[in-house]
Amino acid sequence: MNTQQIVQKLWKLCDVLRDDGITYHQYVTELTYILFLKMAKETGVEKDIPEDYRWNKLKEKKGVDLKRFYKKLLLDLGEEGTGRIKEIYTNATTNIDEPKNLEKIINSIDQLDWFSAKEEGLGDLYEGLLEKNANEKKSGAGQYFTPRPLINVMVRLVDPKPGERCGDPACGTFGFMIAADQHAKNKTNGLFDLNEKKQKFQIHDAFSGIELVQDAYRLTLMNAMLHEIEGKILLADSLSNAGKAFSNYDVIMTNPPFGTKKGGERPTRDDLTYATSNKQLNFLQVIYRSLNKKGKARSAVVLPDNVLFADGDGQRIREDLMNKCDLHTILRLPTGIFYAQGVKTNVLFFTRGKTEKNNTKEVSFYDLRTNMPSIGKTKPLTEDHFKEFEETFHKTKNQKKKIERWCSFAIKEIKEKGFNLNLGLIQDDSVINQEDLPNPVESAEVAIIKLEQATDLLRGVIKELQICGVENGKD
Repeated sequence: MNTQQIVQKLWKLCDVLRDDGITYHQYVTELTYILFLKMAKETGVEKDIPEDYRWNKLKEKKGVDLKRFYKKLLLDLGEEGTGRIKEIYTNATTNIDEPKNLEKIINSIDQLDWFSAKEEGLGDLYEGLLEKNANEKKSGAGQYFTPRPLINVMVRLVDPKPGERCGDPACGTFGFMIAADQHAKNKTNGLFDLNEKKQKFQIHDAFSGIELVQDAYRLTLMNAMLHEIEGKILLADSLSNAGKAFSNYDVIMTNPPFGTKKGGERPTRDDLTYATSNKQLNFLQVIYRSLNKKGKARSAVVLPDNVLFADGDGQRIREDLMNKCDLHTILRLPTGIFYAQGVKTNVLFFTRGKTEKNNTKEVSFYDLRTNMPSIGKTKPLTEDHFKEFEETFHKTKNQKKKIERWCSFAIKEIKEKGFNLNLGLIQDDSVINQEDLPNPVESAEVAIIKLEQATDLLRGVIKELQICGVENGKD
């Protein structure tokens, strides 16, 4: 039985819980609690779990006794456990009401082909579950999961090297760092080409992150553990002062949350030069400020279109970014990639300079949106979509000129446009893109971003009215 078949079998167990009203996302969280105990037994690390709460103790319980024991197990491991165990089970509760359902899940997990699972990698098994959850629209978990093909391309182009500190300030389920770790292992024969000191660095210090949402944080910890990553992962808000701990990185790769802070609040972090209510603009500042100034620190970040053209603080943040960093490439992504399918997104690639001024000389754009089919369940994103972009990413400006989807703008032109970066899309009036058609049902995230754009426009109108001396609706 291969990993994909095991994932499918685990996923079908969710049908058992429908009568308990369990959502897909709750199911994956519940599975995490149970799988942790089974995987600890299979990998020989049960020594960190109190003897009374190990897998065999759980498996021997039945009926109401099982339900009572399981609830106590969650509570005690969260309060009295140590290290990663305590972090995973903190505030853990169960949504399973029917003891027979809990018993069936435990027995089904126990009967899986764990030899094959270990051969193929328990981390890959868990990643498969997370991806399944993200692709299930009803789960609402897509916000924590960036499609693997996009992650893989970003990682290969940023090329994190052994010995570099890599981080993600909105790490979701830790997908970027898992891929970066695998990239480093591929370069070093599974780390065996490194000496003991460098191996320890890769395991304990090379990959870290911050996650705000408790349930996603549990998934992150489990994912990191199964991939043998022991770096620091904080349960915190990167936009609060706790986020100051995220600093001095060689590589940052991330897909921060879109939208605004609740109630339009500003971030509580006090070291941002331009503190707006727009989360993605604040995250962009956090990212480029968290890169070290050695001249090689670099980032790839997924951001929505409004970051490219929002005025006011948006314009000032883009100018600050292009002063402090070499913003050398912007990839205009096709639509339909993320759970908020009406949101148009991009990947910004930049390198932090040694100085604070004039680091960007020109910005190259690659249009992977115009005349592209909208990505979705019937047309999933694959690495083939990025083939031309990846093959030509490092080519010279003159070489890129020969490729229709590439174009470049000098910093002088960008300054003349008020640092508006909504550029690089092929103009083709003969094609009506599906993305431009009205969407009858918009997600909340899309509505929020469009509201931000309308608000920016309204502020401009108000300024004009004030200049003309018009107040309170009087002519």
